[in-house]
Amino acid sequence: MPSSSGQPGQGKKIGHRGVDASGETTYKKTTSSALKGAIQLGIGYTVGNLSSKPERDVLMQDFYVVESIFFPSEGSNLTPAHHFPDFRFKTYAPVAFRYFRELFGIRPDDYLYSLCNEPLIELSNPGASGSVFYLTKDDEFIIKTVMHKEAEFLQKLLPGYYMNLNQNPRTLLPKFFGLYCVQSGGKNIRVVVMNNVLPRVVRMHLKYDLKGSTYKRRASKKEREKARPTFKDLDFMQDMPDGLMLDQDTYNAMVKTLQRDCLVLESFKIMDYSLLLGVHNMDQAERERQLEGSQGGSDEKRPVAQQKALYSTAMESIQGGAACGGSIDTDDTMGGIPAVNGKGERLLLYIGIIDILQSYRLIKKLEHTWKALVHDGDTVSVHRPGFYADRFFKFMSSTVFKKSSFGAVCGKSHKKTDFSHCFFFPTVKPLRGAA
Repeated sequence: MPSSSGQPGQGKKIGHRGVDASGETTYKKTTSSALKGAIQLGIGYTVGNLSSKPERDVLMQDFYVVESIFFPSEGSNLTPAHHFPDFRFKTYAPVAFRYFRELFGIRPDDYLYSLCNEPLIELSNPGASGSVFYLTKDDEFIIKTVMHKEAEFLQKLLPGYYMNLNQNPRTLLPKFFGLYCVQSGGKNIRVVVMNNVLPRVVRMHLKYDLKGSTYKRRASKKEREKARPTFKDLDFMQDMPDGLMLDQDTYNAMVKTLQRDCLVLESFKIMDYSLLLGVHNMDQAERERQLEGSQGGSDEKRPVAQQKALYSTAMESIQGGAACGGSIDTDDTMGGIPAVNGKGERLLLYIGIIDILQSYRLIKKLEHTWKALVHDGDTVSVHRPGFYADRFFKFMSSTVFKKSSFGAVCGKSHKKTDFSHCFFFPTVKPLRGAA
């Protein structure tokens, strides 16, 4: 996930994302401020309007409904006046998405408050996709621009995808809460509202985008120079040769969730997805706080807002309710998954599967063919869905996450009897299999 620190700098155009003469981000030549305003006005109208209608069961045709409303800058009898260019706002499958939001415990007024009550935060360091990302101020939702083909694929995916989520709400798969389109200046800008994997109020000392591939899977020199770089598979193997140690219950829950999610992605012929991994090092944060000489200077003690969505934290997503024998206070874990690195440092992990709107189309088949002619086919990240899922699962369950035996690991500054600051998994046993 991109970083929220700093402002997007001027640079060359990447995809549809660019920077105008004033330094403001543009997408399809629409300024970021105009896009944010249109998104908030549009969502405010469509969700508010839907709330006045009686609830009913979702029908198959609901997945294919598209509602449209015109927002002239001077206003109309339905829409308020605004200082942005005229635009048309489209809402895809409004009734179906209302049901999905309810599935995760998101009430209409909470959804509106998160998305429309405060200015959206544009994220810097958006990566090479050419997308623009916005974050709600309460850390709850990410808004991402998507390509036409991705939006089209999500529409086709919705019925089966959410049938699966209805049966298994505890998942690392992205949760889509809304799909919209802003039409302005003859351009269509499609955006999707998703759950936010990496909370802004928790400092991520390390961040990885992992695919289970090794071909060109090292962060570039330019990426490493960023304040909050996103590293890749080869970087992880170098930084964490011992992997991330989880207690047995958490590891088993992690593996079970990953295995089920991979089967879902394979069944929809989805590939080229990644595991986004944020690492908060509690011991490093403590050292930083001591160095600063101020109790208020640590990210570890910053308040974490109560999340609105059910199953929204990393720990909730993997079904792991018994991590560390219940010995760690929820304020200490901040929604993260407790882990230990090879140095014995206490970590909190924030994880989610991202970039799933890629189906195995002809372009990907061609891309794999020419890459495989030059490189070892098994190391190329773009692969047929079944192979991709197997390789992804194997890498995560044996290289990234390791199962540890049960015991106590405490920070040096805490008494051995103060178990609220202990993680209970000191030694690693060699893995014989994924489970």
